Amino acid sequence: MKATREYLKRHNSELVLKTIYDHVEISRADIARITRLTRTTVSEVVNNLIEDGLVEELGYGPSAGGTPPMIIRVVKDWRSIIGIDLANDEFRGGLINLRGEIEHWECVPIHDSDGEAAKALIFQLIDQLMKHATRPVMGIGVGTPGFIDTQNGIVIEAVNLDWRQFPLQQLLKDRYQVPVLISNDSQVAALGEYTFGDPKDDSNLIVMKVGRGIGAGIVVDHHIYYGDGSHAGAIGHVVVKDEGDLCRCGHCGCLETVSSSRAIVKQCKKYAAMNPNSPLNQVADINKLSTDDVIQIYNNGDPAVIEIVHRAAHYLGVVIAHMIGSMNINRFLISGSVSRFGEQFLDVIRKTVKARVLPAQLDGLRIEEANLETEAIALGAAAMLMAKELGIV
Repeated sequence: MKATREYLKRHNSELVLKTIYDHVEISRADIARITRLTRTTVSEVVNNLIEDGLVEELGYGPSAGGTPPMIIRVVKDWRSIIGIDLANDEFRGGLINLRGEIEHWECVPIHDSDGEAAKALIFQLIDQLMKHATRPVMGIGVGTPGFIDTQNGIVIEAVNLDWRQFPLQQLLKDRYQVPVLISNDSQVAALGEYTFGDPKDDSNLIVMKVGRGIGAGIVVDHHIYYGDGSHAGAIGHVVVKDEGDLCRCGHCGCLETVSSSRAIVKQCKKYAAMNPNSPLNQVADINKLSTDDVIQIYNNGDPAVIEIVHRAAHYLGVVIAHMIGSMNINRFLISGSVSRFGEQFLDVIRKTVKARVLPAQLDGLRIEEANLETEAIALGAAAMLMAKELGIV
């Protein structure tokens, strides 16, 4: 009986808090109407939330004929959350409030560090963020590349960071003594876009994160879809090109070997070596050719670079077509550094998809650039903490 009462109390508290959060500003009477809880229960929960400092009263709203209602809202600065992004050319993180506003941002260059060196850089990044926290830190959320055991917070394998059976969650818990959640970077990016990106009424969404690695985060019926082994969306190591280049995972012809930013830069370097007159060779040091360099030359209209980039878009379109055929989700967002190639790049993806799915599956289909870009993973990591600790996402 005690367990049942405690569960009901927690359920009612989360339901009321989520209703306040979703409506931004609302009265107790409207909360009772929306949740179908009694006014007494709502008042008790709200009073407890106010006592905890998580909710505040703003003043009286307009009257509908009787006593004006007291309007309440979530205190967005009640706590800070540390959101960490380990998926790019630098480790990034922010102090984030309950409305997804970034209070402080830090970046740490990784210079291809992996293994123990990467772990030390994570500690360095979080230490820097902790120093700038002006209120208690509710917890740490981390989006990391690789296969993740989300239940236990273990990185099963992240080939780009050379981690295998790496207990990242426990390491961070032991060091910082706050709740820690770990998930795949693409899944976290999808949650960030869904929670804090351009608001739409879609209940389903797929975010394709295409940078040094490639993965997809899938939102189904407002929730992240993890699959049976928490590895849903691990599309970067699906073989798309027979007898293709060797991938770091050990297979040949993976999507990452043709469509990642690393692959595009590698192919451009190879072309430049065989074609001394290519604009690619105007870069000060071809060995340090970056994605930004390639984007600039692509935008200048170099045919060879356009061919390389559009080939990458083609293979992304092939994989998206398969995902549409299997899941029938209409909204795709392309995030990561490769998304900066712009509308022409997206058009190639769209044309490839159109040629590979049934006409009925194109109805309502949208393939667009993501909204949050560089902050998506950190914001999604914060949203993950908010969902677990407060139940408001």
